[in-house]
Amino acid sequence: MPFKKCTITLQDVAYQLGLSIDGQYVSGCLMEFERHIKGGHPAWAWFEELLGVLPSANCIDKFMVKCTWMQETFSEIPQGADDETVRRYARAYIMMLLLMQLFGDKSGTRLHIRWLPYVARLEDMGRYSWGSAALSWLYRCMCRVANRNVVKLASPLQLLQL
Repeated sequence: MPFKKCTITLQDVAYQLGLSIDGQYVSGCLMEFERHIKGGHPAWAWFEELLGVLPSANCIDKFMVKCTWMQETFSEIPQGADDETVRRYARAYIMMLLLMQLFGDKSGTRLHIRWLPYVARLEDMGRYSWGSAALSWLYRCMCRVANRNVVKLASPLQLLQL
């Protein structure tokens, strides 16, 4: 059976991942994170404000935090947690999902805090076009892996597998 060329479309992303392909675009802070911090607020101060805790210095690398620290710190929500604690754990969980499922790096061991502007207001998360962001990230990663010196592909690989 002959196979022809195919491409992954926004409709594929919406169907396979259940992500919205309509809404506000996810952009800006991804490449120029330092310029898009809330009102010039220092990144790690904002991290502590939104998540309620600051990682130790050995868990931080510029604007990255170790995934193991995130998993250990936010693995289980405390009994009788108040609303703000639940929101903090939800922010951490969403940031980990964004890294591990949609916008992974090749190491898979670090989480960039560039997602802070998107998890700051949880009620706004549904307004973004996460599907188009995931698809553009996939194509960006595929272009990078076309370089013969690159040996790993980082992206939402489930889109390629299906």
